[in-house]
Amino acid sequence: MKEAFVCDDIRTPIGRYGGSLASVRADDLSAVPLRALIERNKEVDWEAIDEVIYGCANQAGEDNRNVARMSALLVGLPVGTPGSTVNRLCGSGMDAIGVAARAIKAGETSLMIAGGVESMSRAPFVMGKATSAFSRSAEIHDTTIGWRFINPLMKKQYGVDSMPETAENVADDYKISRADQDAFALRSQQKAARAQKDGTLAQEIVAVTIPQKKGDALVVDRDEHLRETSLEALAKLKGVVRPDGSVTAGNASGVNDGAVALLIADEESAKRNGLTPRARILGLATAGVPPRVMGIGPGPASQKLLARLGMSIDQMDVIELNEAFASRKVSRPSACSVSPTTIRA
Repeated sequence: MKEAFVCDDIRTPIGRYGGSLASVRADDLSAVPLRALIERNKEVDWEAIDEVIYGCANQAGEDNRNVARMSALLVGLPVGTPGSTVNRLCGSGMDAIGVAARAIKAGETSLMIAGGVESMSRAPFVMGKATSAFSRSAEIHDTTIGWRFINPLMKKQYGVDSMPETAENVADDYKISRADQDAFALRSQQKAARAQKDGTLAQEIVAVTIPQKKGDALVVDRDEHLRETSLEALAKLKGVVRPDGSVTAGNASGVNDGAVALLIADEESAKRNGLTPRARILGLATAGVPPRVMGIGPGPASQKLLARLGMSIDQMDVIELNEAFASRKVSRPSACSVSPTTIRA
């Protein structure tokens, strides 16, 4: 089998809900990192791109109708370049990378673009069709996050716990204390603040320029969700699921907007297009778990991938975990990333 390499990657800043990026459509937002890849890789034959694959969890508003294909067209990629949008909810962007890597490994493609986009600020309300003529009832759902149009059988068999509720379930089942969650959250904020201050984050960000009705354009080039906080401040926050709960706004992720794009190629295509491989993609694994504790998925997903690769956690130099709630991170210190899981050795 061929090898798949990440040759370049770039992302937009991560905007807060209703923040600086809230006025940017999802398809326009996803075009920003894609355009940056094109502009800074002059030697690439863009006619040779096999496909653009983006992850997107919402797809209920301006990100509907295959946002990957729309982004490719918006930035002027050849009209013959196909696009595909995949949805594995929180793991959608990672799944897009996995799809691209697998296609390259199988020898079916050689040069791919993969990434993801979400505009949670612009997620619309949706309403189902009437179930009878002249019906006067209406069911409206906010698509920003969570369940909608719930199947009664699903609710009966598995429950329809919200994401914060599943995080609370994980904390209860695995005896994760509020103090441990807050400590993890504080370290996360502090690391991000240091990376922003020393310019580390700036290296991976392309600014989003937003024209204004009057005056100069607004240039957004920094992540907006960082917080200056302390253990004392975090300890004062109330639980979001129940008053005595351990999951709070301080140890949970925010609602955000952003996009990312990567160039993935096999070795021959990378050389032909003047690209330098930065990382080799060894594999990707997914795992199903009970929906009420869905955030525990990184554990079995990591174990599955390590077994497939014939590797152990001790061989990992860097472990990067991305999950929405601190309770899930603390509960599985051996997990390498969200399900789907990636490992960097």
